[in-house]
Amino acid sequence: MELRSVEELMDLLHACRGSRGGACPGGAPVDLHEHALQTAALLRRSRPADKELQVAGLVHVVGQLLRPDGPAGRARHAAGAVGPLLGERVASLVRLHGLHGEDRGGRAHDPALDDPALDDPALDDDRVVEDVLLLRQADESARTAGLEAGVLEDWRTVLELVSSRHARLGAVD
Repeated sequence: MELRSVEELMDLLHACRGSRGGACPGGAPVDLHEHALQTAALLRRSRPADKELQVAGLVHVVGQLLRPDGPAGRARHAAGAVGPLLGERVASLVRLHGLHGEDRGGRAHDPALDDPALDDPALDDDRVVEDVLLLRQADESARTAGLEAGVLEDWRTVLELVSSRHARLGAVD
């Protein structure tokens, strides 16, 4: 699946409502819609100017609807779906987040990038590693019930901004 418009992406994110993802501390599964909003809100607080990182936090959950298998497969599908619309950086952050997301026990894993099987040239860039770590931290913190994160419609303008920026930059290449 390849998303072609912000409206399609918004529909997919709305479809996450009621779908369950990884567990909150204490064992209760999180609502993917709420988790996406919380992750993006936490990234907005820590990096207010980095819209692409915030959007990566918002869309990282869509792979769980597209392909509900292991984290790496979900991440690849999510990255493939959002990349044409939101650009390579967003897609790369989503993909790398999934590759380094879980250890075999299903617990959060510090993506210190210590597994040679997960070698990726993008990880040679310290900024990318820092961004993936920040996304992972926000993802883990966004498993807290009751964290106020606003509503999806609040993100439409940011999604449109990132999408139009990607379209403009893509037209120049």
